[in-house]
Amino acid sequence: MTSTVKDLYASRTDRTAAIIARQDPVVYAGGTYADALDAEQLAAYERDGFLLLEDVFTDSEVQGLLDEIKRMSSDKAITSLDEAITEPGSNAVRSIFRVHALSDLIGQLACDPRLIHVARQILGSEVYMHQSRANMKPGFKGKEFYWHSDFETWHVEDGMPGMRALSCSVLLTDNNDCNGPLMLVPGSQQQFISCQGQTPDNHYKKSLKKQEYGVPDPLSLQLLVEQGGIQTMTAKAGSVVFFDCNTMHGSNSNISPWPRANVFMVYNSMENTLEPPKYGLKPRPEHIATRERFDPLVPLEVAATAAAD
Repeated sequence: MTSTVKDLYASRTDRTAAIIARQDPVVYAGGTYADALDAEQLAAYERDGFLLLEDVFTDSEVQGLLDEIKRMSSDKAITSLDEAITEPGSNAVRSIFRVHALSDLIGQLACDPRLIHVARQILGSEVYMHQSRANMKPGFKGKEFYWHSDFETWHVEDGMPGMRALSCSVLLTDNNDCNGPLMLVPGSQQQFISCQGQTPDNHYKKSLKKQEYGVPDPLSLQLLVEQGGIQTMTAKAGSVVFFDCNTMHGSNSNISPWPRANVFMVYNSMENTLEPPKYGLKPRPEHIATRERFDPLVPLEVAATAAAD
C-alpha cells in the first residue's frame, strides 16, 4: 500500500481560489550560512519578503552589462532562439532567457559575491541557477507584467517542491515612477494564493508574453494589498532587488520615453531541486527551468582561488 504526500501548495485544481499560510521559512538556517547581509537587512527581508540594496554596482559595471544586453538583443543568432521572447503584438524583444549561459559576462555576474552570498545566506545552502533572463521594457511600448507569485508557477509547471528560492534583479537603467518599475506587496510571501483554472499544455508559450493561468483572483490580491500595501522599487541603475519566490509582484506598462532594463536571476537551493511538474504537465524547456543538471554555482573569489592553486 502506497501513501501519497499531500501537496501543501496545491493550485490550479478544480477547487476555488484559496489563501494558504506559508509552511516554509523565509530565511533558512537562521541566516548564518553566509554573512553578506547584516542583522537589520536580514530581518527586513524576512518581514517584507524583499530587500533593495542600492549602489551595488558601479556606473562602469552597469554600462558594460547594459551594452552586453543590447548586443544580445540585436544579435540575430540569439534573437532567433527560443530563448528570445518578443512583446505581444510586436517584434520588440521583451526577454532573453538563459542569459547566464549565453553570455560569459552574465555568467560571471551570476557568481558575483555581491549577489550569490546574499542568496546563500538567505537560502541556507549552496545554490544553482533555476532561471535567468534579461528583461527589457522599452519606452512607449513595454507591456505590463500582471500580479503573480513566481513560486506558484514554478511549483505547478516546474515541480519546485518548496519555497526555498529567491529572485535577484540587477537594475541596468534607472527605475522611476513612470517607466514601469517592479511593484511588490510587503508581507505577501507569508501567504500562498492557490489559483483557479487548469493549466493547458505548453502554457509557457503564451504566459511568457501574457500570463493567464497562475494569476491571483482579485479578492485574494485585494486582501494581500490591504494588509501589506504596495511598494515600488524605484532606484538608480546599479541597485539590486532580492525578493522571495512567493512575494506577490508585478509591474505596469511603460508609456514613458525611458526604457527599463534589468538582469533577472533565480537562485534555488541545492536542497530544493525540481521534481516532475504537477498534474502530468510536460516539463517546460531547459532555458526556462533548469532540470537536466543541478550544478552549484561557485562564487567568483572561490573559483579564482581554486584556479590559482
